[in-house]
Amino acid sequence: MIKRLYIVLFVITLSFTALAQTERGKASYYSKSWTGRKTADGGVLHHDALTCAHKTYPFGTLLRVTNPANGLSVIVTVTDRGPYVKGRVVDLSVRAAKELGILSQGIAPVIVERLKFTPIPFKPEDDVDLPELDLGTNDGPMEKPIWQILREQMKQKENGSD
Repeated sequence: MIKRLYIVLFVITLSFTALAQTERGKASYYSKSWTGRKTADGGVLHHDALTCAHKTYPFGTLLRVTNPANGLSVIVTVTDRGPYVKGRVVDLSVRAAKELGILSQGIAPVIVERLKFTPIPFKPEDDVDLPELDLGTNDGPMEKPIWQILREQMKQKENGSD
């Protein structure tokens, strides 16, 4: 009985550590003819979406898929289950395969990593040094903004020339 408990705990621990690891294997992609079909999470597949199918990650998990041959990578969301072919770790949408440069190959080796953070587009990861702005009022003889002074001068010229 205790032996079985240890085996179950070992298998559970191993499965959780496997999810935290990077995976290496082959990736394939859905053809455009699959556009419009339902995915396992209840959504609809579109060839331009950055989505993928994975066997174990929960739906909505963000994965970084990298093509080691050219160094290109893409961030995809898990929306489906699969692939069900031995040696393949992920099925990609057409757009994700295009971003990785594997459209012409059909099947290519990839590295799959789970993202632990949610990337926000256009948000820098490091602190940015912004210039300090001087928002003080005019000092010295100019008590009014320059545009008011120029407008008053133009009105005086118009009144003086009439």
